[in-house]
Amino acid sequence: MADSDDAVSVPVGDCSQCPFRNKTLLMGRCMPGDTCVFVESGRQIDRFFRVNPAYAVHHLQDEFWERRAIAARYAPQKALQGLIADEDEVVRRVVANRLPIHQLPTWINDPDREVRMTIADRIDPEHLELLAIDPDYIVRLTVAKRLPPGRLFRLIKDNDVQVRKRVAERLPEVSLGLMVHDPSPDVRRIVAERMSAEDAVLLLKDRDWVVRYTAALKVDPQNLTCLADDPEPDVRELVRQRLHSPNALNSDYD
Repeated sequence: MADSDDAVSVPVGDCSQCPFRNKTLLMGRCMPGDTCVFVESGRQIDRFFRVNPAYAVHHLQDEFWERRAIAARYAPQKALQGLIADEDEVVRRVVANRLPIHQLPTWINDPDREVRMTIADRIDPEHLELLAIDPDYIVRLTVAKRLPPGRLFRLIKDNDVQVRKRVAERLPEVSLGLMVHDPSPDVRRIVAERMSAEDAVLLLKDRDWVVRYTAALKVDPQNLTCLADDPEPDVRELVRQRLHSPNALNSDYD
């Protein structure tokens, strides 16, 4: 039985109707079924513009969204202004990747979250904080990754735990006390890991045993008596080891 029904159908353009048949075709810069700008095949269109980038600018207003999007990758940057308000989000994502950084603040309210993610990833730090109130947590997470540590305070109470975890990882150590009561134990564990030994005492009575354990690893042993009867065996064992360690006596001679 023939396998033709199972074969992948490759679109092939009609070169007899192509305006480039006496140009790129004769020069070997396009090929039916492989490198063609007029078929609805993203791969073939991309190959065409890769070999013939000068033609990209002529397809920025094409009716086919994918042709516009691919042309936007290869067209000169100054030619992209007409696509800033393109109806297709994929086209706008490409443009957002290529626009000059000083133009990005005007896009912070784009309806497509991936466009806003691109903006958050590229925009200058001075305007990045404008996206800290974005409705999508992925955008805010990008903000939390890029904002200078000293400007992360407005994200300390973010609704999403992933955002707060990133904040806890980057917040200045002296400010970590602001997150000791975070509702997520994952966030508090990060806080306990990063806190100074003196400040970690604040987490010795945390309701999560891993947080208590992490804090108990850091604090001065003289602060551990409150955990001697901890309900978690691993915490009690750690306290026992640290209280009976020769190093535990060092503080008496400081």
